Amino acid sequence: MTPLVLDLDGSVLTLPGEIRPTLPQEWREALRFGCGTGAFRRAGAALSSRAPSYEAHGPVLMGSGDFHHLSWPLIERCLDRAGAPVRVVVLDNHPDSMVFPWGVHCGSWIGRMAMDPRVAEVHVVGVTSEDLGAAHAWEHDLRAVKAGRATYWSVGVDVDWAHRRGFGARFRSFDDTGALTAALCGYLKDDPAPTYLSIDKDVFAPDVVRTNWDQGRMTAAQGLDIVAALNGDLVGADITGEVSLHRYRTWWKRWLSRMDGQTVEPSAEVVARWQQDNHPFNLQLVAALQAAWRV
Repeated sequence: MTPLVLDLDGSVLTLPGEIRPTLPQEWREALRFGCGTGAFRRAGAALSSRAPSYEAHGPVLMGSGDFHHLSWPLIERCLDRAGAPVRVVVLDNHPDSMVFPWGVHCGSWIGRMAMDPRVAEVHVVGVTSEDLGAAHAWEHDLRAVKAGRATYWSVGVDVDWAHRRGFGARFRSFDDTGALTAALCGYLKDDPAPTYLSIDKDVFAPDVVRTNWDQGRMTAAQGLDIVAALNGDLVGADITGEVSLHRYRTWWKRWLSRMDGQTVEPSAEVVARWQQDNHPFNLQLVAALQAAWRV
């Protein structure tokens, strides 16, 4: 299960036995944070043509969580090969299901991906962001929730609004990440199914890793427990949430990134140190994913 590195921002340090295809430099601006639907589909097709066959690699690493929407074409590759419905589990501090009518961005892809009939169900796990709270309820693409295809597992977020609207079964709230992890691991073990796991490392507490986004509370051990609960069921996986610097040339990306709170820009020296500090956990995650892979 050789790791595949889609080097979109230079933030993923070298992994043992990795495959790292050459990608166009212009993608760093064109795809980061968001893009039009046409550009997104063209990039997805190009990724498939540049990457090795689906069977020839294991976990995919693709840099900053600003590229998390590229999990969607990676999941589609998995669905094309699976021959049966696939469950998708996303570890993320954010719901990534917001409405974005101008294309696809890193906070909008899950609601649309979940409506693919080849996806059995989607579980978004570890959300502590107020993006899931009542103040932002109007921003969500709720089609997958209404269709019974998406469930959100959160910690410390007031999701009473969802219960009042009749969606309570799809919004599971916990007091702490320990209780959430125990419940999820129990669910995954009791209901084995082919599963794709997407990990945005902003789900982890800042003492585990540093990312470009506001972060959650999950510990490293809890994340690894979730991976272990998928032992023998894992048919695909990706990791985002590295830290990297980028100054957008596109005005609307500058504006949206400010609106999303990406206003703190650490120095290049600090970013390089954080990347070095994050690397050992990448090695742990990759090894755990490889061990859980369905043979």
